[in-house]
Amino acid sequence: MTRDELERRNVGENLDALMTLDPRGYGVCRILYAGARAFAGEPVAMHAAEALCRRVERGGVVYILVGFVLLPHQVPEMDGSVSAILLARALVLAFDAKPVIVCPPDSVEAFSRCANVVGLHSYQDLAAALRLPLSVGIVPFTKDRADAAEQARRLLDACPPAAAVAVEACGANARGVYHNAMGDDVSALQAKSDVLWTALRARGVLSIAIGDLGNEIGMGAIGPHIRRYVPFTAGGECRCGCGGGILSATTADNVITATCSDWGCYALMAALAYLKKDMNILHREEMESEVMRVLSRNGMIDMTGSLLPGVDGFDTRMNVGVVSLMRQCTGYAIHRSHESERWFGPVLAKGFFDRS
Repeated sequence: MTRDELERRNVGENLDALMTLDPRGYGVCRILYAGARAFAGEPVAMHAAEALCRRVERGGVVYILVGFVLLPHQVPEMDGSVSAILLARALVLAFDAKPVIVCPPDSVEAFSRCANVVGLHSYQDLAAALRLPLSVGIVPFTKDRADAAEQARRLLDACPPAAAVAVEACGANARGVYHNAMGDDVSALQAKSDVLWTALRARGVLSIAIGDLGNEIGMGAIGPHIRRYVPFTAGGECRCGCGGGILSATTADNVITATCSDWGCYALMAALAYLKKDMNILHREEMESEVMRVLSRNGMIDMTGSLLPGVDGFDTRMNVGVVSLMRQCTGYAIHRSHESERWFGPVLAKGFFDRS
């Protein structure tokens, strides 16, 4: 292991630890992370960020699949949505990329109104989004499974991506049923974007899945681990009667699991900032809170059902705190690790990090 490899690994460990902080205390985030870590074999956010850096060239298209519509109000939740628009910004800064957000029709207006908060122009006209700088495309994806395959084909033919990231996007189980966290059938409410996911994976597009329970697109990649340890995911454990459990059937090349999906996406952005040596890629605390406020004002809700800005029960203060810690840890490594240069060689010489 080299000095740079040691630093990169430990920055990755920091980000993974922050995204899996467990304020609730019931441990599901730790259970999921054990499966994701075994799947990657190393810190998972850094692993995924390195894959993006290898695959996405300057000006490349990146899809961001997002969106979970919640009962009983039947409106989209904040988790995933906050980080999706911020990830679009990060991809523009890191790669001069062309991000395309694929979401339920319910989310389009909120994303369109929030894009300016992160400094991007939003277009439903993908030709304009691809042509113009500092832009994000927004694509409403059908909720009708009968139409999904054809929409996916048209979208991929017209706008082939270099990579795709799914963050808190609802995915069907092996029996085609979409579930909420408690095992209710919410199929009618959800965009069938996992059909698009399956199609892009068949075309060899790099895929990164971010989730916090197991019912999100891509989580089937660590399915055996999730079914064994996470409630409601195994066959017969959902309460809708389908008998399939809530585990999403779709898989991914890379899996990031976190306490809430937004935190996992922030870790991915922070890892990109580290690899690119540009802290501007990870948004500042003020932007985090403003995106949360704007999305909530435009109808998105916390997991609790509240219209006050929140993500999975965590308010703006908690989310800003997580972003702040990620910024500080990553920025320190970029700008100040040379001050500890005399320690890297002696630490490596002791061989602790060669054991794994």
